[in-house]
Amino acid sequence: MASTAALLLLADGRFPAGGHAHSGGAEAAVKAGRVHDTDTMTAFLTGRLHTTGLTTAALAAAAATGQDTLLLDAAADARTPSPALRQTSRRLGRQLLRAARATWPHHRLDRLAERFPRGAHQPVALGSAALAAGLTPEQTASIAAYESVNGPATACVRLLGLDPYEVAAALARLAPQLDAVAAAAVAAALLGDPDALPASSAPLLDVYAEQHSSWKVRLFAS
Repeated sequence: MASTAALLLLADGRFPAGGHAHSGGAEAAVKAGRVHDTDTMTAFLTGRLHTTGLTTAALAAAAATGQDTLLLDAAADARTPSPALRQTSRRLGRQLLRAARATWPHHRLDRLAERFPRGAHQPVALGSAALAAGLTPEQTASIAAYESVNGPATACVRLLGLDPYEVAAALARLAPQLDAVAAAAVAAALLGDPDALPASSAPLLDVYAEQHSSWKVRLFAS
């Protein structure tokens, strides 16, 4: 039986997986003037959810079904055109895997660490951790979809001084879309074919990532 406690722990931003240090493109969007209040933040989060959020949720759900991590990691790499985002994804994957191995020891996690000593892509590591924790693909997709908006929303509070109550309300209003994205991600993952997974992209996020990586002064790592 899937553990609710494990679900909450893996979805918790305080889980030592490094996500709190990343803005998911929000810092660059703020600097560019595209995100400057709660409404523009919500538009940014909505776009991110239906593009990179869907793609990462599907990859994570596929990993949670026990599919080949080599193939899934290659699929993640192909869906991450930005070199800066590839590096970030693998760094986050490495840190998540370290935390997961300490929390839910499992041979699949050990094997993943052996295959990718420099880090598997974050959604592959997330799905593998979820499998080790006894979570379902549905729960895994929900975690990934939630992470795709929660991290940037939290970053906007810090970057813009937004009212955290308004930001929480904005996230709550996204709940039906989060559920829909997670459901679509699971449906694709259950096909069992990495090539059939969503490849929705957000080119501006790729551009922002490359710009952000060159900044000498920044609050977030990405």
